[in-house]
Amino acid sequence: MHLAPAHFTPGTLVVLVGPSAAGKSTWCQQFPTTWRVNLDTYRGMVCDDPSLQSGEAVIARIQDLVLDARLARNLTTLVDNTSLFPHARARLLAQARLYRRPRVAILFDHVDLEERVRRNAARDRQVPLDILRWQETLIPQPEQLLAEGFDQVFPAAETVGAAAGGRVG
Repeated sequence: MHLAPAHFTPGTLVVLVGPSAAGKSTWCQQFPTTWRVNLDTYRGMVCDDPSLQSGEAVIARIQDLVLDARLARNLTTLVDNTSLFPHARARLLAQARLYRRPRVAILFDHVDLEERVRRNAARDRQVPLDILRWQETLIPQPEQLLAEGFDQVFPAAETVGAAAGGRVG
């Protein structure tokens, strides 16, 4: 299936799930910027450093507030984080269930470690190699995401950018 903004029911929570340098933020560029929530953005706003991991409880509360505000208004929202931990996804799913919103996962499992290491090396803010390797072990299967409560799971490689020949991942 090839997704486009018109294919998301208004108010859908779209959770991007995948390791660093898999193309999640690039994928988001095909949608309105107002749809996107991202922990790195809030870290940068609060700490002047998007990579600073201290104060995560405050950063998570900011994301929760923004997500609640958008879901309450029936606005489609893209969560552009790695979302590799089941407890992080559970928190997002609970918010969507509270507002009775559709829940979609976009799974970024198509970019191999070698390619992610190459992409990471070209970034200003690089993720340590051991973290990239560890994230590889955390990528869930589509069946797991469905069992957690997502209504639909789409492979990122088969969504809009791929259909248009653009860069998805």
